[in-house]
Amino acid sequence: MLQVLSSAWALLLGMCLLMVGNGMQGTLLGIRGEIEGFSTLEMSIVMSAYFAGFLGGSRMAPGMIRRVGHVRVFAALASLISAVMIIYPTLTDVWVWTLGRVLIGFCFSAVYVTAESWLNNAATNANRGQALSLYMIVQTAGIVVSQALLVTADPSGYVLFVIPSVLVSVAITPILLSISPTPAFDTTKPMSLRTLYGFSPLGMVGMFILGGIFSAQFGMAPVYGAKAGLSVGQISTFVAMFFVGSMLLQYPIGWISDRMDRRFLVVITAAVGVAGSALGMTLGEDFRLLLLSAFVVGGVSNPLYSLLIAHTNDFLEHEDMAAASGGLIFINGLGAISGPLITGYMIEAVGPPGFYLFTGCLFAALVAYAAYRSTVARPIPSEETGAYVAVSPTYSSLAHEYAQEYIIETELEDEKTENDT
Repeated sequence: MLQVLSSAWALLLGMCLLMVGNGMQGTLLGIRGEIEGFSTLEMSIVMSAYFAGFLGGSRMAPGMIRRVGHVRVFAALASLISAVMIIYPTLTDVWVWTLGRVLIGFCFSAVYVTAESWLNNAATNANRGQALSLYMIVQTAGIVVSQALLVTADPSGYVLFVIPSVLVSVAITPILLSISPTPAFDTTKPMSLRTLYGFSPLGMVGMFILGGIFSAQFGMAPVYGAKAGLSVGQISTFVAMFFVGSMLLQYPIGWISDRMDRRFLVVITAAVGVAGSALGMTLGEDFRLLLLSAFVVGGVSNPLYSLLIAHTNDFLEHEDMAAASGGLIFINGLGAISGPLITGYMIEAVGPPGFYLFTGCLFAALVAYAAYRSTVARPIPSEETGAYVAVSPTYSSLAHEYAQEYIIETELEDEKTENDT
């Protein structure tokens, strides 16, 4: 761990600042949209646009990096992110914000690809797992810290938009000044969705469902808070609890997944998500219970993401894992684009509880499908399953490939140790 920190501290610091800026602007737009009088439907379009841009960026970033190099792509897109954040309060128009969110999503996706390739280059086979863990902690911590900054100024003014713009600009400095080698860059072509479904129907369907759940949390939670009449401080705390839950519950669920049928664990974990959603929908007027519901929903949705990838890998040969991860990311992105749009419709139809009604229905659908798959396919004994590695929906396709490489290296080393003994 210390070796990773010493070799990649500047990169991790820069990524933390980028995540603070990203988390801050997402929540701030939900609050500012209510102040500007945007309808829930309009805000759902704005929030959905980020995930459309993110999906597009993940597909186009590799080509951009090959053409002009890591440094130029990173600097240019980070600068564009900083500029767009200043445009939001200047032009308070729903279509300007939508275009801005597309650009923000596209740029962040490409920036992540660039930074993750540098991180992988700084890691070795021995500490790659630790590097990925630190990367996840830094990303999540950045989003949590960003929520605390929302109470430092009036959301109807300019200051809160200037802060993330400055943070993103500052984030470029330690990364570009400290990282000299340009890593080799290559990506794997994603597996076709039909082939992927043949290997793991639950993995593919589950990732689509989780895309909707995650985008509802990341995009529509502040809109829900504004519609529910929460203060700025309460909204920021509410949003932060989703990510605190994901950070604290990721590893316990991962530990359990290596010791039981992963399909059954998907059923249990998603059922907990149903209970958390029901709590928020029925008793969300009590702020303490609302925070508990956010902790539970966030705490199970992110580990479910890693769990479904691990479950899919159980049916794959090593050489297919990286390609399968690309397909899973793509289907998750499609679900993420639709998530805010449907959530916005639900809030319009039944009021703020529609937010939790949407997540509860998706969790229930995952419970039902995972239970069905458990009846039509034999379980894989826990001693034959592959390794569980914590990954996040905020990762780009490149980090997923590096995670898959780490899984393969770990399994091969274990096999070699068993053969030697």
